[in-house]
Amino acid sequence: MYKIIYKKCLNDFVTMMDVEAPLVARKAEPGQFIILRVDENGERIPLTIAGFDRDQGTVRIIFQVVGATTTKLSHKNVGEYLSDFVGPLGTPTHTEGLKKVCIVGGGVGCAIALPVAQKLHAMGCEVHGIIGFRSKDLLILEDEFRACCNQLTVMTDDGSYGRQGVVTLPLEEAIQAGEAYDEVLAIGPLIMMKFVVATTKPYQVKTIVSMNPIMIDGTGMCGGCRLTVGGETKFACVDGPDFDGFAVDFDEAMQRGSIYNDYERHAYRETCNLFAKEVE
Repeated sequence: MYKIIYKKCLNDFVTMMDVEAPLVARKAEPGQFIILRVDENGERIPLTIAGFDRDQGTVRIIFQVVGATTTKLSHKNVGEYLSDFVGPLGTPTHTEGLKKVCIVGGGVGCAIALPVAQKLHAMGCEVHGIIGFRSKDLLILEDEFRACCNQLTVMTDDGSYGRQGVVTLPLEEAIQAGEAYDEVLAIGPLIMMKFVVATTKPYQVKTIVSMNPIMIDGTGMCGGCRLTVGGETKFACVDGPDFDGFAVDFDEAMQRGSIYNDYERHAYRETCNLFAKEVE
């Protein structure tokens, strides 16, 4: 059992938790993920590690309530326990030798991008950050990004905060202005990452994307997280989650990601009804 020792709501839909998991914290690196179960009857879901404290033995997760399991997880409070918390899984984000990087985060994907930005900053890398949200109400982690980015641009779709527009706008402006990035790292919705790649590819700026497909066991055995990368089948849980953005088949990934939408909506409604009855 894994104890929740800290909980904070970042906005109406996104929650941060620190979980006591010393063995995971000891080995965790930015870019890796864990798989958890809320209770012994729950489903397994992957969540990228959003931070860790080796001394305290804690691992930070940040998640958006989008389905049945994240709804259950959001109802857990400090002092309560999670049934399973397995990791670290996946390959850490490559950071060695990078001198100048642009990190592009979209929505809750910013929670994944932050520890990478923090590590690069600590290594002396020049970090430019671009983070995008639908509106000001959904903004998260701005102060944390400002602390580890040499430059930070905040974008909102509706213009309610920062600049209005999509994240590819300031990215292309920076490239055209002569910013020579060793690498662009994009983390967010598939459609966002697809268009980041479409922006950088004409300039041949190396672009890494963090893929988050459907995942079950996290060890490469189930095949649920398979992707086509460079014409070959890869598994996000063991080969990734980071991949060369120029080689990823985003259209296939988006199609596979929608397979279980109907089932997920049904499970979400059942869970919401269950909590409603408990309140009554």
